[in-house]
Amino acid sequence: MNTSDTVTIFTTAQGTDQRLGHSGEVTLKPGHPLTEAETSVFVNPGKRFQPMLGIGGAITDSSAEVFAALSPATQAEFLKAYYDPREGIGYTLLRTTIHSSDFSSSSYTYIDEGDKALSTFSIDHDRKARIPMIKRAIEAAGGKLTTYASPWSAPAFMKTNGHMLRGGALLPEYNDAWARYFTRFIQAYEAEGIPIWGITLQNEPMAKQTWESMLFTAEEERDFLKNHLGPTMHRAGYADKKIIVWDHNRDMMVHRARVIFDDPEASKYAWGMGFHWYETWAGFDPMFGNVAAVAQAYPDKHLLLTEATVEKFDPARYQHWPNAERYGTAIINDLNNGAEGWTDWNILLDQHGGPNHVGNFCFSPIHGDTTTGELIYTPSYYYIGHFSKFIRPEARRVSAVSSRSTLLTTAFLNRDNRLATVVMNRTDQPITYNFYVGDRSAQVTIPAHAIQTLQH
Repeated sequence: MNTSDTVTIFTTAQGTDQRLGHSGEVTLKPGHPLTEAETSVFVNPGKRFQPMLGIGGAITDSSAEVFAALSPATQAEFLKAYYDPREGIGYTLLRTTIHSSDFSSSSYTYIDEGDKALSTFSIDHDRKARIPMIKRAIEAAGGKLTTYASPWSAPAFMKTNGHMLRGGALLPEYNDAWARYFTRFIQAYEAEGIPIWGITLQNEPMAKQTWESMLFTAEEERDFLKNHLGPTMHRAGYADKKIIVWDHNRDMMVHRARVIFDDPEASKYAWGMGFHWYETWAGFDPMFGNVAAVAQAYPDKHLLLTEATVEKFDPARYQHWPNAERYGTAIINDLNNGAEGWTDWNILLDQHGGPNHVGNFCFSPIHGDTTTGELIYTPSYYYIGHFSKFIRPEARRVSAVSSRSTLLTTAFLNRDNRLATVVMNRTDQPITYNFYVGDRSAQVTIPAHAIQTLQH
């Protein structure tokens, strides 16, 4: 670990102009006898836990369409803002969709309707906007982004309801064709120079949505993985690609984990479990314990937050600070409970929270106003950046706790032995706390409604 006593502090705070700004330095000195009245953050770099896979966001059709409408200079600013680790926030993780989702201008697939043989498979649609944007994102990130893809629905003819929208289930006679569809997607994208790290089996398999959606019970997902998708991926030479199950909310993840991971034949194909944050947001603790329960029960499996966004877009709330605090609260708790990475939803949307072909308009950390050509940075962008910029891939989470519930904290030791500790204050008052690293400490003040990264 870094042997220097100097701790550099970066802060984002409501009601100030501090946005991921360098806000000072403190020096660690031998700790003092503590009193019960003091607030402290204790970091023990000797106690180490899961590694960091990465932090990032999704490039959807909507993101790509908005990006394409921006000027070259604004596109360059946008890519630097997200992917440059020094001048931006250094995203390293990327999710995309297998054909259309609600965040597309229309529904589409890669084959002609009824083509069970997949003889018409083509990703020409994605070559217009999405693939060029992904390539530029990879370039901006230094040549590598851990990229995974998720389907929202099988083609209409493969489903019980004969439609890509409004739920429906996969018809058994198309199990193998749908499994081969995944391998054709991987093959096509990699032929474009976009390496695919993994796939999720089904986005939100318990949600019957007005947009693209498809339902799997826990047992159906287990059996599709065990008997079709897993073997098909292996036969195609993609045994190294990660398969992520569930890809839905924290509320039911323990049950889904039990059904799939307790079956040895299914479990051997599963890298781990993805989860979202859309269960009821009640207070500050929306079922984070379920993440820990899966991590504890299945320590050989991996956990990844695969989607999160603030819904019900309203342009009057671009700078609504609780949106950012929701991100900070969730990221800290998910990481502390065993998640190895965190993927936001759309990295870019327009001034209407879209485009979206079913009116499901949402926020993104950055919006692109296609009328003015300007980028709108929301507080959520900076809050996510306090993690993604300083906690790099392969960093290892270390023990970090606060002595008071007014402060949230997590800490990671990077491969270069630099310690990154994130501290978040959700209260209306500034808080002065003792920052302990081992047996040395320094006194730090965090403003009201603020987040800090302490780099040591």
